[in-house]
Amino acid sequence: MKLGLGLYRHMLTPENFRFARQAGCTHVIVHLVDYFHQSGGDRQNQPVGSQAGWGRAGDPNKLWTYEELAALRKEINAHDLELYGIENLDPAHWHDVLLDGPKKAQHLENVKTIIRNMGRAGIPVLGYCFALPGVAGRISGPFARGGAVSVGMDEADQTPIPNGTVWNMVYDPDAPPGNIPAATPEQMWQRLADFLEAVIPAAEEAGVTLAAHPDDPPLPVLRGQPRLVYQPRLYQRLIDLKASPGNKLEFCVGTLAEMTEGDIYDVVDQYSRQGRLAYVHLRNVHGKAPHYRETFIDDGDINALRVLDILQKNHFDGVIIPDHTPQMDCAAPWHAGMAFALGYFRSALQRMESNS
Repeated sequence: MKLGLGLYRHMLTPENFRFARQAGCTHVIVHLVDYFHQSGGDRQNQPVGSQAGWGRAGDPNKLWTYEELAALRKEINAHDLELYGIENLDPAHWHDVLLDGPKKAQHLENVKTIIRNMGRAGIPVLGYCFALPGVAGRISGPFARGGAVSVGMDEADQTPIPNGTVWNMVYDPDAPPGNIPAATPEQMWQRLADFLEAVIPAAEEAGVTLAAHPDDPPLPVLRGQPRLVYQPRLYQRLIDLKASPGNKLEFCVGTLAEMTEGDIYDVVDQYSRQGRLAYVHLRNVHGKAPHYRETFIDDGDINALRVLDILQKNHFDGVIIPDHTPQMDCAAPWHAGMAFALGYFRSALQRMESNS
């Protein structure tokens, strides 16, 4: 297994690349969608998701190019790191795939173009979440050990999604008043099937793996819209939609543990035995959706060492990242929290290597 760090767009700096390497990482996962630059200067580095959203989506006419992706990979390589994947597509580039809207065919081509550019640049994984609301309803507060600021949830947000908005970002500020129509679960499953059928062949040809994140928070309905992977068993339905080595999972252990069904260790075993994990988000949590709190990696309902042991037993050799962590009271709250989590993982991985 490889140790990695996830970095948001505004964090793609030489200082953070050095931080990742100093903490023992060999890989990074990057977000090219910027959730922060138009959200009031929030730099907590943990998007909570609110009715106000994360601001404007990107430029619908400017896809991520081969040149910028190759330059980013070159810069990351210069810091003795590998660029393992890009997490999430910009809603501006594919909103009508999610909405089954009039630009659906064009937006499917957008995704294929991005995948081909990634393949040319040598970036092997594209993470995505097939959901209309995205993350919504989280709160933050001194929820973790010692009063460290973390995120959690108290209730489901069922506020309708305004027209021109998807995945918590505004792609059309001039959209007419009103809300997007409520889809049915089967409509959303069909939209996902259409997406995989269209895009997986391009991914196979480019050497890129698609990695599906479960619904976060894992609820059957959020903001009045149905969710697809809100219980562990529904990941299997997603996998079975398209039999391909390019159809894998962005396996978020924290989100899966927040689900009301299943034993998290059985879930880890089931999907890692199938070889379906593209990469792993590993954080800890206390409680179940819609009532939970994120904790330090050693202090929640999940035995993270047991999870790592299962992954090793099933020969998972991909990247593990701490997707979130409580922020510690110091001059660099996010960095300190991440350093704690990364040190925990690095020690655990070294222990496993010495015992193998």
